[in-house]
Amino acid sequence: MAELLSADNNVALMTTTTLEPIDAPFELQRVRPGEDAKFARLHDWAHVVVFQGHAMDQFAALRNSSKILVADIYDPMHLEMLEQGRELGQATWKLRVSTATRVLNDQLARADFFLCASERQRLFYLGQLTTLGRVNPATYAADPHLERLISVAPFGLDDSQPTHTRDVVKGVREGIRKTDKLIIWGGGLYNWFDPLTLIRAVAQLSVRHSNVRLLFMGTKHPVVDEMGIVTHSLRLAQELGVLNKSVFFNESWVQFSDRQNWLLEADAGVSTHMSHVETTFAFRTRILDYLWTGLPMVVTEGDSFAELVETQNLGIVVPPQNVDALEHALERVLFDKKFVAVARANVQRVRAEFFWDRALSPLISFVKDPRHAADYMIDRPALSQDGKYRKPYGLTHSARMFWHYLRSEGPDRVAKRIMSRLRKTR
Repeated sequence: MAELLSADNNVALMTTTTLEPIDAPFELQRVRPGEDAKFARLHDWAHVVVFQGHAMDQFAALRNSSKILVADIYDPMHLEMLEQGRELGQATWKLRVSTATRVLNDQLARADFFLCASERQRLFYLGQLTTLGRVNPATYAADPHLERLISVAPFGLDDSQPTHTRDVVKGVREGIRKTDKLIIWGGGLYNWFDPLTLIRAVAQLSVRHSNVRLLFMGTKHPVVDEMGIVTHSLRLAQELGVLNKSVFFNESWVQFSDRQNWLLEADAGVSTHMSHVETTFAFRTRILDYLWTGLPMVVTEGDSFAELVETQNLGIVVPPQNVDALEHALERVLFDKKFVAVARANVQRVRAEFFWDRALSPLISFVKDPRHAADYMIDRPALSQDGKYRKPYGLTHSARMFWHYLRSEGPDRVAKRIMSRLRKTR
């Protein structure tokens, strides 16, 4: 995003986490939560601020900004938190969902332009924007399609062909030979996915085809805590007798710059998930990696990428939690040479639709003629809904949160949270 925008603009890319120096045609800065003065200087320099996640929650200058604001709401994190928080206690689960909802509502109330990942998401967010009063006579009169308010700008692809530079799986990983048929799970294992049905399907398929291998490319995410589904998946593979025989787990996290080597050694990509509301509005970025590396794929029905796979003949779409259907689909994408050839050709054709310059064209167009939303108010906080979804501040809120975490997590976790907060404010 920064690279494309830097072609015609002065761009600074800021992160709140780790920063590695790279050669880039834009400025790079690390600003941690609590470094308000440092963020304010960067904010004051900019004409347009593009942000995502919790940035507005973390920096007062952004909450009170009169700059032109673009919110990247690619991730409906309140829906994601419904699944991610399921294993937590009821009070913590409720808090996580309500916090994510408030964070998103603050952004939807205050930003001038929004980017989402799919047409499904756009319709979903239009409903949320309507509830917050952002779909109104002013925004409608400016653009009756509301494209000037919210547009689809998903994650994109590099337009260069990926190159295999070293062997990483076949002939390297014990138990996976050069001649084996490799199915790759190109990302992390999270609770909203369904690796268990996949493991059962591969276990059945390996009875007829002893050269079938399934590799989960990532299990230990460097940021996200390990979820219970990882343990359940390992246990099931062990119980079925396929662990490190037909089913393999990569315990480390693959470097972004090295991922093409893993993907290019695969024969098919797979993504299986449960059927629920998170699926309906999800945008599985791992599917883009399958497109980038030309892999035919098997995916569960229910999300926007499943529609793409089905309509463009990029692979096979299967019903959720159907072991037999998944087994037969995997067999076809691995062993039906004619089907595979057609699917790979279609993948090569469709991947161009996701090149970065196309994916981000709404943002590029907006930045060429940036302006406040038609319903812009000088007092941005007044757009929020009667304070209901605004973040509470002050000693009363801090005391309430202290009591919540003490009850739900215990004194040791509370002490760690306090130390973490103190480090951030130094």
